[in-house]
Amino acid sequence: MTESFSFSVILEPQEDGGFTVLVPALPEVVTEGDTEEEALANAHEAIRAILAYRRDHGIAIPADAQSWATALR
Repeated sequence: MTESFSFSVILEPQEDGGFTVLVPALPEVVTEGDTEEEALANAHEAIRAILAYRRDHGIAIPADAQSWATALR
C-alpha cells in the first residue's frame, strides 16, 4: 500500500515574474517556477524527493499543522 500525504503550500508571486513555493511542514522544500502551474509541479517533485530522503534516513515525516489557501496532494 502506498502512503498518501497532503501538505499545505505557500505560493508567493515574485516582483520580476514567476512564483516561489514554500512548504511550512517541510522547511527544506523551497522551489520556484515561471508559472503557478510550473511552481506547483516543482513543489510536488521536491516534496516527493524530501519524503523519500526522510524515509531512507529514518527521519520523521511531520503532519501538516498549518492550514493555508493552497493544498498540494
